[in-house]
Amino acid sequence: MISEQAILNAKILIVDDKPSNVLLLREMLEDTGYSRVASTSDPYAVCELHKKNRYDLILLDLLMPGMDGFQVMEGLKEIEKESYLPVLVITAQPGHKLRALTAGAKDFVAKPFDLIEIQTRIHNMLEVRLLHTRLADYNKVLEQTVLERTAELRESEARFRRLAELSSDWYWEQDETGNFTKVYGPVLEMLGIVVDQAVHKTAHDKGGRCWNEADLETLKANLYARRPFLDLVYSRTNEDGSRQYLMVSGEPMFGASGRFAGYRGVGKDVTKTIVPNYEPEPEPEQ
Repeated sequence: MISEQAILNAKILIVDDKPSNVLLLREMLEDTGYSRVASTSDPYAVCELHKKNRYDLILLDLLMPGMDGFQVMEGLKEIEKESYLPVLVITAQPGHKLRALTAGAKDFVAKPFDLIEIQTRIHNMLEVRLLHTRLADYNKVLEQTVLERTAELRESEARFRRLAELSSDWYWEQDETGNFTKVYGPVLEMLGIVVDQAVHKTAHDKGGRCWNEADLETLKANLYARRPFLDLVYSRTNEDGSRQYLMVSGEPMFGASGRFAGYRGVGKDVTKTIVPNYEPEPEPEQ
């Protein structure tokens, strides 16, 4: 909510070519407690004054010599293209009311003034204007926060990727169909597999290696049941007849609605732990 003091501190501009009207409105506003009231009898000066001061409310007479209130509003709309046009028009012509509202005014008061009516309309318009301004400021802060958080997430992901690439471990993610969507770390070189990142195809062996079927079935059973698993070891026989052991951990991922979205996890080659002095065969040149 907007406090009463914030409303009384709002910036108001009176635009009328008749000094008596200006004096009446200024005295009424100041007697009510408004502390930031300005005025001009020059309609040509209104737009520049608003650019400089960004008034919360403009009390605008429609019938002025040289440039009428409708032309002033056209200029103000160029300044407030994506914002709330804070204009309350003053007119003695009943037929001008609908035209003024169509032109962008938010409200109107008729001459001669009913002081209670104009005080109420001014108060209500200022409250709406200040709420609109507060919402616009909040949206700007929110948008900036989103941009900052997005940049932080990208930096964090890039840092994680660099650390994974330097690590002996690897990180992986699969979608709900089992296709790899992310692979960080030396898994490709370590396993001798290829992943088509352009279409997120499932990784596949590019050599003549033979995976241990029992180990693979255990891994597949966990994936199929969507169970988390920790330090699951499986193995394969390489082309030179040596055995390679890999340890992998993973957990299922679920969306906000609880729908299964895939798996993510980490893995590493533990052959040296299980088979001391193991040295893998170098990859043949393509």
